[in-house]
Amino acid sequence: MSRTPRQRTPRQRTPRQGRHPGKRLSPLRVLLGLAVVIIVAAGAIAVPWYLTKENPAIAETAGPQWFGGYFDVTAADVSASPTAGVGNDDTVVLGFIVAASATECAPSWGTYYSLSEAGSQLDLDRRIDGMRRDGSHVAVSFGGALNQELAVVCDTASALTQAYTRVLDRYSITTIDLDLEGEGLEDVEAGARRARAVVALQRQQKASGTALDVWVTLPTTPTGLTDSGVAAVRQLLDAGVELAGVNVMTMDYGVDLGQATMAETSIQALNGVHDQLTSLYRSLRVPLPAAGAWAVMGATPMIGQNDERDEVFTLDDAAALSDFAREKELARISMWSINRDRTCGPNYPDVSIVSDSCSGVAQGGETFAGILSAGYHDAPSDAAATAAATPLPDDPETSPYPIWSPDAAYSHDVRVVWHGYVYAAKWWVSGGPQPDDPTQTADSTSWVLVGPVLREDEPFTLPTVPAGTYQEWQAGEVYQKGARVVVDGVPFEAKWWTQAEDPMEGVTDHDRSPWKLVE
Repeated sequence: MSRTPRQRTPRQRTPRQGRHPGKRLSPLRVLLGLAVVIIVAAGAIAVPWYLTKENPAIAETAGPQWFGGYFDVTAADVSASPTAGVGNDDTVVLGFIVAASATECAPSWGTYYSLSEAGSQLDLDRRIDGMRRDGSHVAVSFGGALNQELAVVCDTASALTQAYTRVLDRYSITTIDLDLEGEGLEDVEAGARRARAVVALQRQQKASGTALDVWVTLPTTPTGLTDSGVAAVRQLLDAGVELAGVNVMTMDYGVDLGQATMAETSIQALNGVHDQLTSLYRSLRVPLPAAGAWAVMGATPMIGQNDERDEVFTLDDAAALSDFAREKELARISMWSINRDRTCGPNYPDVSIVSDSCSGVAQGGETFAGILSAGYHDAPSDAAATAAATPLPDDPETSPYPIWSPDAAYSHDVRVVWHGYVYAAKWWVSGGPQPDDPTQTADSTSWVLVGPVLREDEPFTLPTVPAGTYQEWQAGEVYQKGARVVVDGVPFEAKWWTQAEDPMEGVTDHDRSPWKLVE
């Protein structure tokens, strides 16, 4: 049912007098009033946001304070230990992973070795395992001054992520160092790919229950980072990379330093970088620890003679920089490089020419690592830390190298297995003592411990050729240089005139045996 609406008689109203008699609110004035109310309400929100922007939240804690020298993987043979030296036991930064070539998006060690080649020729996997068993944290550095950085060569972020992941997975890495120089620093598009790839890596690691610490290492001027350096940090932070810190290369300034020492110049540069990072983090509203930008900074001098002829970083410079680092509580101290932390020998005539193997300054009984590492004994967490395990039994059928024998001769860098560990000869040696003889000092022993035999090792095998390829070796026959023979199918070539010398001795004696393997 429906109702008929009741009819109402309009009532007469007397106009109300307001504060301003005779004035009525027009629709326009009503709209203006509403606008004012909205602006005032918005201001109540905008002011706190502005204050937050100018004063970003403080991170709860700073990261560990650690020392870690760089170890140039391709500049040292297998008998050189990355942890041989005071101060080098906590963290080792292995460098450098670069693109295999200017057109190949594949990780390599300095373009010289693929990851698998470094495993077989440098025993790098085993050495990393050995370092961890000794309590060292192992980090990997991508980039460097030479060759092509992966982000420059890999044309997509996905391909770059895969290349990075191969390295992380192979070596179980939880700390990476992005050493950006030259084209790797200046190429903005490569920087964008790098930032996206690193974000993906950190997400992958987080999903697997581990963290990935990411450091970016940059060149500096005496007054601070270059514009490109600041832009590189901004690009990483903008993309969402959780940076562990910014490592400053306090070296190779290439300008007249006047009367300033290398330490004084480095400290001036670090002060400049501190101010730059403080401003940058604040502008991006990225929180810093309570200690400020110092807590996300590192310093890396080039010890001794720098690439710039007039720049020499002395032991006194190291002491001054170390004092400054402890005073400011820098998060990290490094050095280039562990390989160079020793006095050059007497046969190296011009120490002003940079050597990969010595510092170029007289060190006496001191090491740069020992000075720079003072007070820095933390290490980043290492999910891949390896506990000591029961050595595997020596078995010729499964051993990755020949089992040591007192009756064989071994040339420099030849590797053997003994009591479940791999050793490398420091020089030509034959006979005892055994490689693991506990009475031998580091100077007197002919062997250096490389690392344990791993369960995943491939067994050592010699090359063979089909039957009839070469004649069988005969002890009574004379062989001229270049002659080829086989022993049980293994091919050998004579290096000079020989008679009655067993070719099999050439497997381990590359110096004095007249025979060499035909690979």
